[in-house]
Amino acid sequence: MRLASLERIVRALNESEVPFIVVGGLAVVAHGYGRQTQDLDLVIRLEPGVIRRAFAALAELGYHPRVPVTADMFADPQRRAQLVADKRMMVLGFHSERHRETPIDLFAAEPFDFAAEYAAALVEEAAPGAPVRIVRLATLLRLKRAAGRPQDAADVAELTRLNRGAATAEDHG
Repeated sequence: MRLASLERIVRALNESEVPFIVVGGLAVVAHGYGRQTQDLDLVIRLEPGVIRRAFAALAELGYHPRVPVTADMFADPQRRAQLVADKRMMVLGFHSERHRETPIDLFAAEPFDFAAEYAAALVEEAAPGAPVRIVRLATLLRLKRAAGRPQDAADVAELTRLNRGAATAEDHG
């Protein structure tokens, strides 16, 4: 992942008024576990207008879905639910020739109460004037546990070790 690409993505989404929360590897890093990550995992508010703005903002940076899914298809709740059910689509991957080192995965379903997590998210700056919301630790741990892959289990173990008091308090609060 390239920092310059991350900054451009964050600025483009913010300027297009796309509410988003960073989850996945970058969130793991933000919560203290300095591991490498190859992509940017995002949860956006899955409302038709927001989805269309997100697709347009990403297209301006050269990003396009890796599979033939249009903004209108993804914005349609029934079609998106069908992709999740029939194709087991957890995320919609985006690729850009201009930002090859920074692929993006957009969640196909909101894995949490978006409004509550957006309000509670850790706010950092990807660059001066480029705020980015990072999923809170307790929610990140829940997502990682649910995913169940070896990397996710390693992330949970390390984040729990690093944030022992905070993780425990948030998980039960």
